[in-house]
Amino acid sequence: MLFPAAFLLALLPAAFAAPSNEPPSLEKRAPLIQARGGKVVPGKYIVKFRDGYADSTLTTAAGKHKANHVYKSAFKGFAGVFSAASLEEIRKLPEVEYVEEDAVITIADGFNTKTNTAPRAIVSQLNAPWNLARLSSHNPGSSTYKYDSTAGSGTCSYIVDTGITTTLAISSSCQPTQFQWHPTYSPNSPVPLLTKQQGFSGRAVFGANFANDGNIADGSGHGTSMAAIVGGTTLGVAKLTKLVAVKIFDASGSGTKYLLIFFLLYLTALSHIPPAAVNAGVSAVIAASGSFSSALNAAVNSMVANGVFTAAAAGSDGTNVGNYSPGSAASTCTAGATTSSDAVASYSNYGPLLDIWAPGTSITTIFGGTTTTVVSGTTYAAAHIAGLGAYLLGLPSSQTAQGLCAYIQSIATVGVLTGVGSATVNLLAYNGWDL
Repeated sequence: MLFPAAFLLALLPAAFAAPSNEPPSLEKRAPLIQARGGKVVPGKYIVKFRDGYADSTLTTAAGKHKANHVYKSAFKGFAGVFSAASLEEIRKLPEVEYVEEDAVITIADGFNTKTNTAPRAIVSQLNAPWNLARLSSHNPGSSTYKYDSTAGSGTCSYIVDTGITTTLAISSSCQPTQFQWHPTYSPNSPVPLLTKQQGFSGRAVFGANFANDGNIADGSGHGTSMAAIVGGTTLGVAKLTKLVAVKIFDASGSGTKYLLIFFLLYLTALSHIPPAAVNAGVSAVIAASGSFSSALNAAVNSMVANGVFTAAAAGSDGTNVGNYSPGSAASTCTAGATTSSDAVASYSNYGPLLDIWAPGTSITTIFGGTTTTVVSGTTYAAAHIAGLGAYLLGLPSSQTAQGLCAYIQSIATVGVLTGVGSATVNLLAYNGWDL
């Protein structure tokens, strides 16, 4: 039977209006990002809100779903343990950008191993460790570390690790004025002993404990070893920076992404410090390395945008750093490790997202509070970059956190490293003492 053309055309709107086989609700759900590696924390998720929503909306949603943590700074959202039904409801909220599985993160190397008016002069540290000497020379083989006498004065360096063995309470000049402490940390808790002879000359203080282990001591020694490289009196890059311990890993070297994000918002709160308190800048080094995480990278990027220069370890698995966080974050200054012979360390991650190379193999440092030892890993390369960041922020030229990594690249020693893979920079960190 033939039908008039007008009749057939009249049927078209109804045909196109017919429901699809795909449930409409699925199209409106926020994506659920699965952890790409590491041990997933069962039932625990990080929820990222879109920009532009009021804090009251965030608080209401977090309260309804009994979130463990609410993020209200540059990274807005919440985290907690959610049932399947609750997760489904959260994903349907129009203000939710994405939901990400929480996962265990670890120390990147595994675990055994702005005006400053201070007088300027160049200091020469004779018989310095090879790694410090390499930072102040364009050629290998030197045993002298040359640096400006400002040496990071007026800066705060946050060591995101297992803690620092120290005697002091939090320094008021490095303390955010607007931050709600993590509920497991008491600012007045006692801290273990570190004498001036052990390398920090009274400049190392305790900040906060996010490890949920009930123990604010450095249970492993890794955090103390990092602090010694960042700002130790003898072994450190920036010898006058104030060192602040923020404990994110327990004694086994493990933590979780959602607590690390909470800490990053703690550092973001440093933008509220009165300018007179810290007149040079804030540097941080993150020892963590885990599978790629959009949420973690977003939090790090926000922290840098708010004025905290951040060095991150590339990771020590000998593969592409793009698969790891926070090393793959756009705003971190991600460091790979080199040896005393200017070779890329065989264990170091690499790739287009690696920003700089720094000494990371056979590094002398303090481990466990009193004993010096020799360590290796990309976390130690990152410690050099964090120290370099604090050093440069303390100079009268007053670099900014946002542009500092690019500046470090611009003054680096070019083309001297061997074993650098394709699509990876051949830039070795240099402190620019003679510039």
